[in-house]
Formats: sequence, C-alpha cells, structure tokens
Amino acid sequence: MPTVVAHHDVKDQQHWLHSPKREEVFGPLGVTNIRTFIDPQNATRVGIVMDVADMDKVMAAMEDDTMREAMAYDGVIPESLVILVEAS
Repeated sequence: MPTVVAHHDVKDQQHWLHSPKREEVFGPLGVTNIRTFIDPQNATRVGIVMDVADMDKVMAAMEDDTMREAMAYDGVIPESLVILVEAS
C-alpha cells in the first residue's frame, strides 16, 4: 500500500482543516491514515499524507463529480494540486 503526498492551495486554511469531506470521499476508496499539514509561512498552502490501497481507483475518483464537489466545498484550488506517490 503506497503512501501518497498531495499538496495544493486553498481559499481558507481553517475551513479546509476542519472539513469532513476528506474522510467522506477517500474513506470509501480504501484510503487510510490521512494526515493534514499546513505551511506556517503561507496560509493558503496545505498538504495531506495518506495510505492508498488502490491508486487506480483513487486516480479515477479524482475525475468524478463527487471529488470535484468535495474539493470545491473544501476551497481547494484544483490547478495547484500536486500528487506524489511513494517510490517502491
């Protein structure tokens, strides 16, 4: 199960931190151990680390309306999203 790091910009860091959407959308995809991070020098930059059971499933979900709606709710700036996958 690879560990994935994702970072992106958000409109409101506190809203993003307290949002239930990560668990709601990633949980059913088999994503576990989600940890959130903030940039103490830039309140619009955040990141997550998570364990992903099925990368293909998660990447496909990134293209569907449920994920787009969750990202919009969380104030994610989609074009800033960078996903890094643990090298095996």
